[in-house]
Amino acid sequence: MGFQTGMNEEQRASVSGALSKILADTYLLYLKTQNFHWNYTGVEFYPFHLLFEKQYEEMAEAIDEMAERIRALGFFVEGTTDSFKKITSIKEEHRVIPGHEMVLQLLQDHETVIRELRNLSLLAEKQHDAATVDLVGRRLVIHEKFAWMLRSGAR
Repeated sequence: MGFQTGMNEEQRASVSGALSKILADTYLLYLKTQNFHWNYTGVEFYPFHLLFEKQYEEMAEAIDEMAERIRALGFFVEGTTDSFKKITSIKEEHRVIPGHEMVLQLLQDHETVIRELRNLSLLAEKQHDAATVDLVGRRLVIHEKFAWMLRSGAR
């Protein structure tokens, strides 16, 4: 059964592809945030431990919502770390780093996601995809808030 939603396959594919990149970025940022939650050390351990936990828990829910939007657009979700690593802009951290560097990396990563979300918003508007525009708007609010919190705690 075909789609009769007011968006043709090309429109849905372009939005789905861009949303897949945001999904990959968010998933890798989720993993990185959880890793830093486990491994943060320093005088400010407890507040950053809690902040990182709040952030990765929120991203876990967002990951599911984005994947479901891709499916609603009619496309398969490439849900493996290998597929995510091919399209993400988020760099994993394999070293033990000081807590303040963790905060700076997460801040930069959220700002990366924010820029990608702005691009997706423009694309979704161009394709007359109000549902994706709404999702992106909600994600922008969250990532901008997370960036503000991290920026406030960065030295």
